[in-house]
Amino acid sequence: MHILKICSSCGKQTRLYAEFSCPHCGEGVIVRCPHCRETINIYRCSKCGKEGP
Repeated sequence: MHILKICSSCGKQTRLYAEFSCPHCGEGVIVRCPHCRETINIYRCSKCGKEGP
């Protein structure tokens, strides 16, 4: 069973995702759905506010 997560880019719930620590601060958690990863949508870290592709 997969856990639902909220995509950091589009805000939609997804069962398929990539999850990683913010490359800038290392504290925030970034979640990306397959669509946003494929289309290189911008995400924003909830801890430091840094944006990335």
